[in-house]
Amino acid sequence: MPAVACRTNGASADTNGQAPDTRVMDGGTREPTTAHPVRCSEPLGFPRDARVLIINADDFGMYHAVNVAAIRSIEEGIASSCSLMAPCPAAPHAMDLLRQHPHIPFGIHLTLVCDFPSYRWGPMTAREKVPTLLDETGELFTPAQLPGLLAQGRLDEIELEFRAQVNAVADAGLLPTHLDWHCLADGGRGDIFDLTVALASEYGLAVRAWLEPARRKLRQQSLPVVDHEFLDSFRLDIDGKSARYAKLLHDLPAGLSEWAVHPALGDAQSQMIDPGWRVRRTDYEFLTSPQATALLQEEHIAMIDYKTIQQTWSRVQ
Repeated sequence: MPAVACRTNGASADTNGQAPDTRVMDGGTREPTTAHPVRCSEPLGFPRDARVLIINADDFGMYHAVNVAAIRSIEEGIASSCSLMAPCPAAPHAMDLLRQHPHIPFGIHLTLVCDFPSYRWGPMTAREKVPTLLDETGELFTPAQLPGLLAQGRLDEIELEFRAQVNAVADAGLLPTHLDWHCLADGGRGDIFDLTVALASEYGLAVRAWLEPARRKLRQQSLPVVDHEFLDSFRLDIDGKSARYAKLLHDLPAGLSEWAVHPALGDAQSQMIDPGWRVRRTDYEFLTSPQATALLQEEHIAMIDYKTIQQTWSRVQ
């Protein structure tokens, strides 16, 4: 089984490749269900039967081996974008890589959580301005402490920290495409989600929504979001992962899907810092494999990134 990690705050992030208008039954037959009148890939210019996929490399900036693997997974593999964690120690290195590869689309992985006790990062806002975002030791909450963060975190302090992270990226001369969250699916709270959507509108960005209530809310505003449940690579077994990925590509439903992947090199640094390094290493191995590239071509899957969605959001808002 994969290492335990905080990814989605309760989201059901694995997917069996089912479309919203069909359900794959145990015997392999398909049972009709209620379909969305319009798939969210259609306003992006795709025909209704097109299979469209975003593969986003999360945690860019977390540490050096993540940064290198994310860039390679996009440049040499099948990943289509990444999400930057601005408070992390390797964020300056990640930003340098983005300046060297200005064509790579990226979002901002809004971060209120520090994953590792021996490899820490803090808020970008002065600690005295965001006390409710800190635990009793004065540090960012860990994934295991998420209920405490969501219970005590004040929205005005969250806004200060989110703005600091977005502005750090802007001050670096970089142009993101979207906002999403580290460890907090759709922000973890309704008011955090609404705040993020408001910030995205202000900065001309899209928002990456995971769970059906948030996706429904955005669809009602004619904003494109994914049609299907996310795949989160931390929810997949390490053993047989390449075969699982291959099957998921083969079974990818029509409409817009997204995979949240977490590539890293799995080198000595990874193994020293990160209990989930095997998850990241196996992601990296598949994303950069010839098999993955061949499968996309064989299955006629259209790869996009959040730049396409951002453009539509900008027209609607």
